[in-house]
Amino acid sequence: MLSACIDIGSNTTRLLVADCESGRLRAVHQERVFTHLGRGRLDDGTITSHKLEEVTDVVAAQVARARELGAEHVRGIATAAIRHAPNGSSLVTAIRDSCGLEVEVLTGEREARLAFLGAARTLGHAPDGELGVVDVGGGSSEMVVGSVPGGVTWSASFGLGSGDLTESRLHSDPPSEAELADARDVIDRTLRGLDVPHPAEAVAVGGSAASLPRLAGPLLDAEAFGRALRLLASEPARVIARRFELDIERVRLLPAGLLILQAAAERFAAPLRVGLGGIREGFLLEATGA
Repeated sequence: MLSACIDIGSNTTRLLVADCESGRLRAVHQERVFTHLGRGRLDDGTITSHKLEEVTDVVAAQVARARELGAEHVRGIATAAIRHAPNGSSLVTAIRDSCGLEVEVLTGEREARLAFLGAARTLGHAPDGELGVVDVGGGSSEMVVGSVPGGVTWSASFGLGSGDLTESRLHSDPPSEAELADARDVIDRTLRGLDVPHPAEAVAVGGSAASLPRLAGPLLDAEAFGRALRLLASEPARVIARRFELDIERVRLLPAGLLILQAAAERFAAPLRVGLGGIREGFLLEATGA
């Protein structure tokens, strides 16, 4: 049975159409649009009317695409940018009125649990101990530790993502050493006092994690993080994007995403491997009972 999930995030709006059956998920179609909800906000976090219309149109087109592909059920989720916006409900209503899609605005805790479920169920093997998952989004990030198949035993969601950190701290292209140091300081202050368990294995999910292996290789350890950051700080985003066949919008977000992932790896005391599934996969597996 084909099902679809549309994930409205702070940086991107993504569609996943997948076949979910017998505890397995097979992706049939994926697409993304950089809608940058994080940029389309007023000082108090209110989403502008122009951005509301833009995202509504993108979601309606993705709903139509999912149905063209034969998805029997199409579901929507929204994360930090909508969760924290004073008028987030206006976007949910506009989408429902436009295309009939019901959108669930996820809490930080639920977002963390879905990220763990999606990563754990698509891992391909049973970890030798607890599994750690870090999901870096545009407006928030989640760290989760749990057992497979027991579930989550510890989680934390914090209001720091690649989009917000880029907009507030990394203004240059490429980012300067001073800007990177400032961004690191923001991350350290945000995570200070967090008592993070040390899992046997850790994976990273989200847009930054999916793109980093092209620059750093499949294992994100201290050496790989350092190598990728030196590269991102040495040349403009357009050059990196062309060389590694990445979207320029993603490359602009990568230094911030990398720094958050590196901080998570240090606190997990484990290198990160890039997971095959995250919150969209977790949501569909849960919703379909697969």
